[in-house]
Amino acid sequence: MLTNQIQQAARILGAQARRNYGVTAVIMSKATDPIQQLFVNKLREYASKSQSAGGKLVDASPQIERELKQELEKLAKQYAITDGDVTAFPSFKFEEPKLGPINSSN
Repeated sequence: MLTNQIQQAARILGAQARRNYGVTAVIMSKATDPIQQLFVNKLREYASKSQSAGGKLVDASPQIERELKQELEKLAKQYAITDGDVTAFPSFKFEEPKLGPINSSN
C-alpha cells in the first residue's frame, strides 16, 4: 500500500517536471524562427524610439498629434475637466464621517 502511494507520487512529480521543463525550455530558448526574431527586433526598436520621444507618440505626424489634441479636448469638455491632465488618473478624497457616541443617554 505504501509502495503504491510512493509510485503514484513519483509519477505525478515526474509529469509535473516534464511539463515545467517543456514550458521553461520554450521561454529560455533563443528565437530561432525568423518571424519571432523580427518581432523581437521591432519591439526593441520601438522601445528605443519610445524612450527618445520622451512620453509622446512615436513617429507621429503633425496631423495625428492634432487629432490627439482634439480628442483630449473633447474628453475634457465632455467630463468637465477644467484643470489638470485628461489622461491622469483621478484622485479621490474620502473624509471620515463624524459619528456621535454609541451609548448616549438622552
